[in-house]
Amino acid sequence: MSLKLFYAPGACSFVPHSLLELAGAEFEPALVKLHKGEQRSAEYLALNPHGQVPLLVDGGEAITQIVAIVLHIDARFPQAGLLPPSGMARTRALSTLMWMNNTVHPTFTHVFMPQKFTDDAGAQAAIKQHAVAVYRGLLGELEATAAHAGPWLGGEHPGALDAYALTLLRWGGFAGIDPETCPATWTLAQRFAALPAVARVVEREKLQLNVYKPA
Repeated sequence: MSLKLFYAPGACSFVPHSLLELAGAEFEPALVKLHKGEQRSAEYLALNPHGQVPLLVDGGEAITQIVAIVLHIDARFPQAGLLPPSGMARTRALSTLMWMNNTVHPTFTHVFMPQKFTDDAGAQAAIKQHAVAVYRGLLGELEATAAHAGPWLGGEHPGALDAYALTLLRWGGFAGIDPETCPATWTLAQRFAALPAVARVVEREKLQLNVYKPA
């Protein structure tokens, strides 16, 4: 079956993008230019009515939502060890994955796109300011996890948790959070990005890992 991943540089689609490369999958990467509104085109909405990335098309079946896509890729390529295969290790990894997706990720949305939650400019500024503080705390929780993990967040193999951790820490730079204040996570992110498979994704997406700029 053919695989096609619709992604946007630096978005959470980096996670499945990395996993497909780590798994050695044959897939077609399809760039979606969010700044040009390509996610709202009729052609794209026909595949994903939510108008979001990532979107994975597998043999004609369109799969949306990052956790569903991650689990699908893990099931398709179990030999890659993208998540622990079973037992409590898998349960804990899934717990961390869900937390990243339903707690940390939405908090950054409040930082990056406060206009999604109110059209009041003053309220938007307050939402962003509050969300930055919350996000900093959540990265602190991630840092504690990274400090006690090894060699990778999910165990012996690099995978989904490491890709998401890199993404979330990188986003912190846009929120004014220096990644070097999270040394264990920053070291993990750099080590993950240096893997040949992941380096191909970083190059394809033209990513700068550290986007933090001191005030």
